[in-house]
Amino acid sequence: MVVGDGAPRVSDDAASTGRAGAHTVATFFAPDPLVAGALVTLGEDAAHHMRVRRLDVGDALAVRDGAGGSAGGRLVRLAKSHAVVELGEVAHVAPPPAVHLLTPVADRDRMLWLAEKAAELGVASWRPVLWRRSRSVGPRGEGAGFQAKVRARMIAALVQSEGAWLPELYPDAPLDRAIRALPEASRLVLDPDGAPLDEIAPGAPVCVAVGPEGGIEPRELEELEAAGFHRARLPGNILRFETAAIVGVALARASADRSARRAITESHSA
Repeated sequence: MVVGDGAPRVSDDAASTGRAGAHTVATFFAPDPLVAGALVTLGEDAAHHMRVRRLDVGDALAVRDGAGGSAGGRLVRLAKSHAVVELGEVAHVAPPPAVHLLTPVADRDRMLWLAEKAAELGVASWRPVLWRRSRSVGPRGEGAGFQAKVRARMIAALVQSEGAWLPELYPDAPLDRAIRALPEASRLVLDPDGAPLDEIAPGAPVCVAVGPEGGIEPRELEELEAAGFHRARLPGNILRFETAAIVGVALARASADRSARRAITESHSA
């Protein structure tokens, strides 16, 4: 997988790590962990985009693996069906404080848009929930084929945003199954009757649940609250699910980051 537009800028000195610098270097995604000095084979899509960008053997580029690995490299072979890249030094980026997203199974195009933004915001996991009101949506995004499209969108967004961590993807699930599979974390469900999210100030890790168009049914809210979810209200108007998810994740991310910084400060002063 690859993106061209919006690739990170790196200098020759920083090419091995993909850090910000002087000129544009195309960024590509490798599905396996990066190893310094290794040869990495990228697929037909990557080779096609390399030709579109007029890359040639010997040109510098950047590679990310979505699991914290970032490396510069040099193109050593470009064929129609694949490309081979020799990696330089590999930098490992620590994951940000975890924000997990429970998104509704909903309109396909809007889910794909949300998938891009979730990757840009550094969401730790993406878990689609089949709410009761999700069943009336058509065409809705669900199934293994759609999940492959979600992953492709996230990969493109990851390299465009210079991120290091790809969200972990889970299959569609009804609410009860999704709740049982959640990690230990603070739990929030976006609800117009909840307390303001910025007053709740969740730490990390945190799970943010977003309901479908038309809202979450009362029985589902009861099920969430029984599982430890707290109702959280967003500022402003009632939002569509994808907008609500972005605002909720951004606020939760900001709160989690502040909590992480406080913990570091306190540990240093202890």
